[in-house]
Amino acid sequence: MMPPRGAAGSCRRRRLAPLNEDNGRFLLLAALIAAYLSAGATVFSALESPSEAAAQLRWNRTLHNFSRIFNISLPELRAFLRSYEAAMAAGIRVDALRPRWDFPGAFYFVGTVVSTIGFGMTTPATVAGKVFLIIYGLFGCAGTILFFNLFLERIISLLAFIMKACHERQLRRSGLLPPNFRRGPAMSGVGSLVGWKPSVYHVLLILGIFAITLSCCASAMYTAVEGWNYVDSLYYCFVTFSTIGFGDLVSSQNAAYQNQGLYRFGNFVFIFMGVCCIYSLFNVISIVIKQVLNWVLKKFECRCCPKCHKSSTRLSRRNAITPGARLRRQNISVDTDGQYDSDTEGRRLSGEMISMRELTASNKVSLAILQKQLSETANGYPRNVCINTRQNGFSAGVGALAIMNNRLAETSDSRQSRYQQYLDTG
Repeated sequence: MMPPRGAAGSCRRRRLAPLNEDNGRFLLLAALIAAYLSAGATVFSALESPSEAAAQLRWNRTLHNFSRIFNISLPELRAFLRSYEAAMAAGIRVDALRPRWDFPGAFYFVGTVVSTIGFGMTTPATVAGKVFLIIYGLFGCAGTILFFNLFLERIISLLAFIMKACHERQLRRSGLLPPNFRRGPAMSGVGSLVGWKPSVYHVLLILGIFAITLSCCASAMYTAVEGWNYVDSLYYCFVTFSTIGFGDLVSSQNAAYQNQGLYRFGNFVFIFMGVCCIYSLFNVISIVIKQVLNWVLKKFECRCCPKCHKSSTRLSRRNAITPGARLRRQNISVDTDGQYDSDTEGRRLSGEMISMRELTASNKVSLAILQKQLSETANGYPRNVCINTRQNGFSAGVGALAIMNNRLAETSDSRQSRYQQYLDTG
């Protein structure tokens, strides 16, 4: 019976252009990012465009007034301003600033390179410096990103250790654990913390609180030392900690500070801890965004082919609970990301009574014997079994048929021997 034309066409289109969950998540995220960028551009254009137009108008008025008062032509004045812009690009300022390429200045520069902040206040001007920056930044940025990932893993392991220690302390108080109980070397490793991974929302909350506290403390320091207002200091902290690095505000650029050594050390610690914390926070937020995308894809599941949908519905009726129904009631773990650690856990969450892996694991001995007998009968071995089967009227055969015939032959021999014993005793 030929399937309907519409259903066959829809199934054929789905086979030619498969859209699995990963591709759907990628396309949905790309569409959301494009919409997010458009919304951000609209908001910033509405907020900053009037200020830009007013600043341009004031500058043109100031330029014409200066040209008229000092009797300087506008082309000559613009040429002078271009020379000043070139000097600024080389790091020269009107006010006295710290040296850019002494060792502390160069160390500050390479820190902004490997952390991908890139303020732009200091840039290499020579060809050798630019070539070295390309090679240096390639390995430095990769190593720093790896360090940020390991930093997040250490945070998660620390939270898991604290959760386990609090649980054991509660068990000691309730009397379910001996007071002198100590974990052995095998139990104190990382493997003992597998079942204690914190929820992604707990990690998000802790990192968020730590990032806010760190930004507030750093902003207080920058307000007191750099002379910025508190809002500008908070703005600088986010731009720096998130490695955006516009360069409009840059710390530790003046030639001298009060308690200069202490301030530069505090500036380094705040930037280092802030970048690690915000990078880890971005990773955790990305996990939450991925879970939201999975939820959206599940809501917009393709139902273009009714027959395929009905067949999948009939196949899923064998489960008492639909897969993932209990998972939605659980907190999402940081390292699971929607996957199960074992087939047993997935079967338990889906409500299925038994899985194929457990079935094969429980019958692995029988399967091994079955494979051995298949191989022996295909090669004509063992000879004695074949002889017995011929004597009892069963043909040997090959493969599964031979195994069945051997079983019947063995059963027939055992029955004959029992009958003979019965006659002898009778």
